[in-house]
Amino acid sequence: MKNNIYSSVKELRTTLPIALKLVYLSNPVLYTGISVIVFSSFWIIFNIFDQLLFFSPILYFYVPDDAQIGFVITNISASLLGIVMSMNIYVIRTSKLRINKSSLLSGSLLGIVSSACASCSSIGFLIISTFGGAGIIATGFLTNYQIPLRLLSIVIMIWALYVVHNKITKSCLLNNSDNPKNKSNTK
Repeated sequence: MKNNIYSSVKELRTTLPIALKLVYLSNPVLYTGISVIVFSSFWIIFNIFDQLLFFSPILYFYVPDDAQIGFVITNISASLLGIVMSMNIYVIRTSKLRINKSSLLSGSLLGIVSSACASCSSIGFLIISTFGGAGIIATGFLTNYQIPLRLLSIVIMIWALYVVHNKITKSCLLNNSDNPKNKSNTK
């Protein structure tokens, strides 16, 4: 079993860069643009929720010492989200099979939902006022377990990256006998 895990990780180390090159070199402007737009959008949203980025009365960004870990985690989440969304769009556009788009984007959606801090901003007050006592319990839970939930969202995003990577690389398997470079000249 240990050799199986080692071979899987070794295979992933070689096939993930190939999948990324396949996506980003097929249409560099489109997929890089999608990644940058998704990253930027969610970076702004996450930092507004964490109350690190302010727009009123002036544009102000500040990371206090106690928020540095959360800031790093949200940066990782936003970058993974950009990569996974670009790869998902590539799979949707290039797939000849009928794909259930809701199942394809579910890992990205789970990563977004679990990464956003519902108790860090005025959303927490909305939850409390809407659900009453249950909202207080939910907000307290989200506040106490904010870092583990964000780490869980990174794990979910890595899983989504792995799944979309498999969809890209497994659909691109070539038969060695059909490749003209691999045929030997037996004339």
